[in-house]
Amino acid sequence: MGLRYVETVCPRDCYDTCFMKVSVDDEGKPTTTVGDEANPVTQGFLCARGIADIRRTFSRQRILYPHMRVGGKASRTVRRIPWSNALDYLTRRLRDVLDRSGPESVLHVDYDGNMGLFTMNLSQRLFSALGFTKTDGAICSSAGHEALALHYGQSYGVDPEELPNMRLTVYWGFNAAVSAPHLHALSLKARGNGGSIVAVDPRISETSTSANLHVQPKPGSDVALAYGVMKHLIEQDLVDYNFIQRYTHGYDELVKEVSTWNTSAVEHYTGLDWEIVVKFAEYYAQIKPSVTMIGIGMQKSLNGAESVRAISLIPPLVGLHRAFFYTNGRAWNIDTSYLTGEALTEKKIKAVSQVALGKLLERGEFKFVYIYNMNPAVTLPNANAVVNGLKRDDVFVVVHDTHMTETAMLADLILPATTFLEKEDIIVPYSYRYVRRSSKVIEPLGDSKDELWVVARLADRLNLKQSWLREDPWGAIEKAAENAFDDGSPSALREGKTLKLKIRPSDEYQTPSGRLEFHATKAESVNMTPLPKQHPLPEDGTFVFLNSAISKYTYAIPRCIWSAALDRIYEPFGCS
Repeated sequence: MGLRYVETVCPRDCYDTCFMKVSVDDEGKPTTTVGDEANPVTQGFLCARGIADIRRTFSRQRILYPHMRVGGKASRTVRRIPWSNALDYLTRRLRDVLDRSGPESVLHVDYDGNMGLFTMNLSQRLFSALGFTKTDGAICSSAGHEALALHYGQSYGVDPEELPNMRLTVYWGFNAAVSAPHLHALSLKARGNGGSIVAVDPRISETSTSANLHVQPKPGSDVALAYGVMKHLIEQDLVDYNFIQRYTHGYDELVKEVSTWNTSAVEHYTGLDWEIVVKFAEYYAQIKPSVTMIGIGMQKSLNGAESVRAISLIPPLVGLHRAFFYTNGRAWNIDTSYLTGEALTEKKIKAVSQVALGKLLERGEFKFVYIYNMNPAVTLPNANAVVNGLKRDDVFVVVHDTHMTETAMLADLILPATTFLEKEDIIVPYSYRYVRRSSKVIEPLGDSKDELWVVARLADRLNLKQSWLREDPWGAIEKAAENAFDDGSPSALREGKTLKLKIRPSDEYQTPSGRLEFHATKAESVNMTPLPKQHPLPEDGTFVFLNSAISKYTYAIPRCIWSAALDRIYEPFGCS
């Protein structure tokens, strides 16, 4: 018969969310992953991670069976147990904690290890029904979203499908050639048709080498640079006054703030000659349409939100609606609170800071921690505190994961999860608008089970009666996304069709004034200044740590730290 191809979608926390096809041989074994040209954004090519997904699925580091720790927290010994025993053990320990300490003492920790609606959202219904504490999910991009919302109402911007049509693309703090290669490829198409690329990055990066202009400010001086650009545009009468009068609020206050910045102050903060700032500003003034691609990494610093909001205020000066891109996920009309059950439960769900979670764990705030879809021992700030908290003798830790991560090694109970090739899901991108079903390619290896299977059996063991805990997953999607698509209902996804998400108009602003607000009306209510503020930079020679994505990096744990028991169980599967 030869090879057949299964259409699926990469579920990683990534701008690109690639459509892909997996070839399967006559024996049902996957052989290769390739990009699917049906998606005009991801364009039929994969990154190194996507190419290696079959190898990752069959890795010797897969968790294929439930295991429990033997000998207490200090022990490195785990014992394989049947699923029934694992679920009974988990239920017994959970009931004990709930009886003694209440649901707020139980924490479920998750994030975007797999961004499927079934994996990431629908699986949370059990935790909502029980009233467990959750994290606020603010580790990655929330500060930037809130910063943009101050001025725009919502944080959505340009649809990346429009990138090939842009005459100017500014990558500001965004090494897209590595962290969003498909978006960068669309920009290169625009450049090939006569467009220009500007990269703003203190580093010489893969993206900057493709740019017509590379602007290298001091780290953390982005607000000053943005005000410098605005200063030239305003003082040289390069702004679109008709646009400003019709669509914006607070322009006079912006002009007043810009007037406080002289050229020497901009040069002092940024380390740039004024001529470079002028040249950069002239790109904005002379080349349209443009888009400013603001990297998520921009806001991952003490004052990063200020940088994001300042950068976003440049395009409207030259008459452009929402001519930035951060991420667009908050624009989609999908009721995630229905999927997670928060809209269905009468329980009050407590949310704690994801950034500060290490300290809370170390203090022993929680007596039971259920972790899935995340590796917090290495991905959260203050990792030592996270590890110390999970090692406490008075906390029971459950980890449901595909691979033996650093976090799984700290668990009292380890549960085997399926990779995305072993289950069905729906992956909704947070940048562009195309959605299709992620199909199951192979049957689960070993005794690995998906998240919905596990929480359904826990709900039965806990005798929970809420009917919405047993709602058909596709039925839940039908309700949560009934008005999400331009060209069909969610049921079409189940049939294998590709749908396109609705997005709000670019000239709509969900602010108190109904306009784009240079001077943010709501800022003071959230302890922000109405206009972006440049905070002082270190003057004592302190180094600022910068990092970026690595194109071929896929983490692997050395096998030497595995227990012999875990090593032996993989041999029958021919894993490597």
